[in-house]
Amino acid sequence: MSREKPKNLWLSRWGFVLAATGSAVGLGNIWKFPYITGEYGGGAFVLMYLACILAIGIPVMITEIALGRRGRGSPLDAIGRVVRENNGNPAWKAVGGMAMLAGFMILCFYVVVAGWAFAYTWKMLDGSLAAPSVEALGAVFESHNANPWALGGWSVLVALLTLLIVGKGVQAGVERAFRWMMPGLAVMLLVLVGYSFSNGSFGEGVAFLFTFDASKLSGEALLAALGHAFFTLSLASGAILTYGSYIPDGQSIARTTFIVAIADTCVALLAGLAIFPVIFANGMDPSAGPGLIFMSLPLAFQQMPFGTAFGVLFFAMVSVAALTSAISMIEAVVAYLNEKHGLSRPRGAALAGAVLLVISLLAMLSFNVGADWKLFGMTLFDGLDYLTSRWMMPLGGILMAILAGYCLRDGIMRDELGLSAGGYALWLFMVRYVSPVMIMLVFLHALGWLGFDPLVRWYWVLGAIGTLAVLGELLRPGMQRARVRA
Repeated sequence: MSREKPKNLWLSRWGFVLAATGSAVGLGNIWKFPYITGEYGGGAFVLMYLACILAIGIPVMITEIALGRRGRGSPLDAIGRVVRENNGNPAWKAVGGMAMLAGFMILCFYVVVAGWAFAYTWKMLDGSLAAPSVEALGAVFESHNANPWALGGWSVLVALLTLLIVGKGVQAGVERAFRWMMPGLAVMLLVLVGYSFSNGSFGEGVAFLFTFDASKLSGEALLAALGHAFFTLSLASGAILTYGSYIPDGQSIARTTFIVAIADTCVALLAGLAIFPVIFANGMDPSAGPGLIFMSLPLAFQQMPFGTAFGVLFFAMVSVAALTSAISMIEAVVAYLNEKHGLSRPRGAALAGAVLLVISLLAMLSFNVGADWKLFGMTLFDGLDYLTSRWMMPLGGILMAILAGYCLRDGIMRDELGLSAGGYALWLFMVRYVSPVMIMLVFLHALGWLGFDPLVRWYWVLGAIGTLAVLGELLRPGMQRARVRA
């Protein structure tokens, strides 16, 4: 079978690196990573998180990029082409369809969350956040969400900016936008770290992030690190697979993946260095949860020199990070409409955007007039989050690992990855026995089916490894038949 000719390519390797890093660097790094680090004790959690990036993030990301480049298309089409090349069951392409749908569903509620960052940039500028306490700032946050016109307006702004960039195409829109947004985000983050160094309790922040305390290790912290390592790199959401389809042949997938993973982790750690010294300097709680950046930080900035200016800069940085992630979530759908149905990029973006605006505005109403509109006890906002983060993405990650590790004949991934014999053997071991087991733990924990008792945890680990080993033996005859047919 001849390989699909690419219709779009990045202008350079850095086009993919910036886009993939932008997809990974979102609110998860700047909002969630600092507060879950605070909740789980700082340095011990950071160490577990880095180990989980190696165990889950890098192997699965390499797999997604390779599948995308081999299939040259949207997630649905790319996986379909790779499976056809393998003479496999065409039902496997549903995995790509699920990833594409998951990314779009996430975006439908993500634009609401991203709208908070845009709104707070303005609120910091006009003095709306001048409140005397965290409780008062909590009331400001609740008041903003209770106003459907304000909340909806900022959500629509995020959606329109996203569609405008994606509609211009891969090179003229996505790559060009990332070429200025990502360096700009890095500069803003470094300036904020410098501000924390000069005006915050920087030594205390560094000690909190990097001092290893074995007593802080726990099963709950490990599962939180596993979950964040999986979700932070935008795995199984269609974004990385689609971006991978634009990588030119001959470019090292493994090397590029390591660059993206390192950049993503550095941003998360720098965000911690920007936030925690400010929090400690004002005697606040580093484990304040989601309210850390929308309630605690605005109050802290008010009490520091040039706090308003740096508060504006901080929320502008968060807004840019949110926008880069939003772009990646809709790119797969627009690519599918463009490649499969022949719609131009602007028309594909307009069609996807119309659906996005309807669903996102309904999700926005979950915070105000539609708070009582519930199905199975969940609002639309919560339901979208539940379906994607607890079901679709973990299942998608497990199935992609099984597809690449067990079902595709050896030559396809070996040829696409271009690794040394040892490197390929390591990737294959990780994607067969380590990554899917770890993702399974994330999946079971998210559903509330996994306790924290050590015996219970190891029961699930050993059971998952045994299941994968049996599955591998069952699939091996099919793999051998595929080689014969090839």
